[in-house]
Amino acid sequence: MALDVKELQQLGVSELVDKEKQLVQELFSLRFQFGSGRLENPMQIRKTKRDIARVKTILEQVKARTEGSKK
Repeated sequence: MALDVKELQQLGVSELVDKEKQLVQELFSLRFQFGSGRLENPMQIRKTKRDIARVKTILEQVKARTEGSKK
């Protein structure tokens, strides 16, 4: 479920924060499955980590843009 950057850029700050929380919860679940040996596709962990990084990057860009417009 690789997230599209253009779609993420259109989301608001609260939606991005919610998306980040959702992905962190998904990562926790995947790690738990991996530890118990029930995860069929271990690459899903890497994909989820990268999605979290994308969301955090865009969230920081949005925050910087709003702070820059306030000055």
